[in-house]
Amino acid sequence: MSDADNIVGLYERKAHDWAADRRRQTYLIEQGWLDRFLSFVPDGGAVLDLGCGFGRPIAAYLIGRGRAVTGVDSSPTMISLCRNDFPGQDWRVADMRTLDLGRRFGGVLAWDSFFHLTYDDQRRMFPLFAAHGLPGAPLMFTSGPAHGEAIGELHGEPLYHASLAPEEYRALLAANGFTVVDARMNDADCGGRSVWLARRAEDR
Repeated sequence: MSDADNIVGLYERKAHDWAADRRRQTYLIEQGWLDRFLSFVPDGGAVLDLGCGFGRPIAAYLIGRGRAVTGVDSSPTMISLCRNDFPGQDWRVADMRTLDLGRRFGGVLAWDSFFHLTYDDQRRMFPLFAAHGLPGAPLMFTSGPAHGEAIGELHGEPLYHASLAPEEYRALLAANGFTVVDARMNDADCGGRSVWLARRAEDR
């Protein structure tokens, strides 16, 4: 099994370790980007959180700002933790690559999750993003700064990441009805993440 194929099983095996790591994070370094994302989601609107993990800190922040969250993750353990902490939200065990919820959302988020997919799987996600976003809905995701693969580590096991080139992301967004609002590679104010914020066209 390749490192990319191992991602689903890895996060399930390390779910409680990952949750413990994230619970120790006291400063929401992502807040600036999340606030920009939420500025395009109406009060009370629904957000689709792809690769939601155990719901903290990202989904918890969205919920605290008055948005309903549908969270999707491939790890049953992660989703169980979400259901325990946030019982009023909609939590689904599912693979984002094959997701078809039959509804659209006021915002679509794939924070620190989308970049675990292979090149081709990432390319195939853009029609899925479009299929789940209402007209005008924001889409936000993190990537790498350039085309390539990288292997990190999660509690002693290899952790796969991949990124397309920024030019290809722009082309895929445009082809699927999204306009880039902002894109920052290696954003020093967000822990060095490369962040994309786009909006779906109002007439799509």
